[in-house]
Amino acid sequence: MTRQFVVRPIGRVESVLRTRDEAPRQPDEGAPSAWLAFDESVRDALRDLAVGDEILVITWFDRADRDVLTVHPRGDRTRPETGVFSTRSPDRPNPLGLHRVTIIGSADLRLQVDHLEALDETPVVDVKPVLGDIAER
Repeated sequence: MTRQFVVRPIGRVESVLRTRDEAPRQPDEGAPSAWLAFDESVRDALRDLAVGDEILVITWFDRADRDVLTVHPRGDRTRPETGVFSTRSPDRPNPLGLHRVTIIGSADLRLQVDHLEALDETPVVDVKPVLGDIAER
């Protein structure tokens, strides 16, 4: 079952959050707005995104510990260890971040989004629309 594949970054996060200690655990816990800066190679893929759109941003938590399989939820040692696939822990075998955000600004190859808890310089690997009526897109 082991098969190699390559995920390449298409951009990066520009945020005031520099360390994990500064970052809220969830977007609704005080996450600031941030910019997503994209590579020129994906310019055409961005063309139909607009202010007000809700999107899913998929990031690669490049500072995560990929050997972690269990955690105490929210770092609370009074809670029993739980498998990472039942948590939102950034430490996991394949540290993908999933962020539901709204576009609040744009400038060329950059999108400003609300409430993003990802750290500055976190690689962005994909963007997908949040679908209401699936027939819309």
